[in-house]
Amino acid sequence: MSTLRLRSTQHGMALITGMLLLIVLTILAMSMFRGYGTQQKIAGSVREKNRAVSAAVSAQQYAEYWLSNNTPPPAVDCTGMQVLPVPQVCSNSPDFTLVPWILGTQPVGVRFNNFNTTAVVNPTTPTQGTYFSTPLYYITDLGQSAAGPGEVYQIDATGWGGTSDTVAVVESTFLLSPSGRNYDK
Repeated sequence: MSTLRLRSTQHGMALITGMLLLIVLTILAMSMFRGYGTQQKIAGSVREKNRAVSAAVSAQQYAEYWLSNNTPPPAVDCTGMQVLPVPQVCSNSPDFTLVPWILGTQPVGVRFNNFNTTAVVNPTTPTQGTYFSTPLYYITDLGQSAAGPGEVYQIDATGWGGTSDTVAVVESTFLLSPSGRNYDK
């Protein structure tokens, strides 16, 4: 009789224990899936940042290539000029901490048209594998080199990933010497 009474007092404990274990496992599974989603977002952000940096570096390297393979035109005041399709050397600089760069009231820079423009889309309908905008570069003439013969240029370039929030700006100082040896600082 005592065995029967002990069984009746434990009736339902297995159900409660099983439910508690199920709740703990559910919470663990949900936190695992949430962590996975966060990792996916981080990986996507890193990918977009790398795409933006790559686009900016491409524009910067093209500007350096253009300077070393062409006779640069004299520097002009670029205030009020718009984004240009052809390379231009400017005597003044916009605020490079703001994108797009504005000098006076107009956005300025040179559009890097050698970039794959078919990958640039309408900003209102971005899709995977596209860029928000074509990279831009800006060449500023800093004057004669103090270290010897040659002209010093500052090259700033910007590139975007898939959205307007993913932007990268790179800068270099480039010495164009008459001997044909150029130095990127």
